[in-house]
Amino acid sequence: MLLNIFNSVDSTVVNTGGKAAEMVKAGRFEDLVHLLITWGIDFFGKLLTALILFFIGKWIIGKIRKLADKIMSKRHMEVALKGFLKNVLDFFLYLLLIILIINIVGAQTISIAALIGSAGLAIGLAVKDNLANFAGGVMLLFNKPFKGGDYIEAQNLAGTVQSIGILYTTLITSDNKTIYIPNGPLSTGNIINYSTQASRRIDITVNLEYGTETAMVNKMLIDIAHAHPLVLKSPEPFARMTKMNEHSIDFTLRVWTNCNDFWPVTHDLNEEIYKQVNEKGLVIPFQQMTVHLENSTNK
Repeated sequence: MLLNIFNSVDSTVVNTGGKAAEMVKAGRFEDLVHLLITWGIDFFGKLLTALILFFIGKWIIGKIRKLADKIMSKRHMEVALKGFLKNVLDFFLYLLLIILIINIVGAQTISIAALIGSAGLAIGLAVKDNLANFAGGVMLLFNKPFKGGDYIEAQNLAGTVQSIGILYTTLITSDNKTIYIPNGPLSTGNIINYSTQASRRIDITVNLEYGTETAMVNKMLIDIAHAHPLVLKSPEPFARMTKMNEHSIDFTLRVWTNCNDFWPVTHDLNEEIYKQVNEKGLVIPFQQMTVHLENSTNK
């Protein structure tokens, strides 16, 4: 908008400069002052008109955004999708407003279009990665591998999805850090969504020494699982000896719980297992090094 105004001003200045030189030569100083005043009024008139149109357009855009927000809320759109559509709507509405202002103040649309086209090519080459991120954001919203509020792991990062922007997806980590992941790599990489399914399985491994009675340990682990109110009855809890290591044998407890209860149940089971292992006198072996010393006599 301002570029076109200044282009028209530049041409006026050139013409004014030529006329001013002729007037100075002719000694018509009053005409020169009149010409400069006319140019100033024209310039500031166009600038004032452009500003008024901009603020009116901004007010109208605000009304359109509120209307769009009501429509999306009635259709119960996801938070991430709503945020993305709002960003896209803002971009196109402001672009349309600028084009309308340029036309209204009298700038030549053809020259502006040529300028925008050449500038767009240069900018496109400079921000090609951002264009890929924009396309990635569209693919994420189309394929829907996750939604706002889901806990995901991607690009070696994990967190709760806060929003999907035009260029970046925002995650909030468990320790309240904000992560911005570019949509391009995110849309083409592996994504683990921990919130898609209603339930999750918890695997807990207990290392005990050789000679431990397996039946007794299996029963202990099953009883601990059944005693917890948040452990699901179906699928049933599983407990067996699953591996023989060099210094210990492994017992594995597998239980299912609701997705939101995963961490509380995990912590509760670990604490209860540790408590009962101590109460029953079971031994958790640690790696040891045996050193043999040989007696030698000095000759």
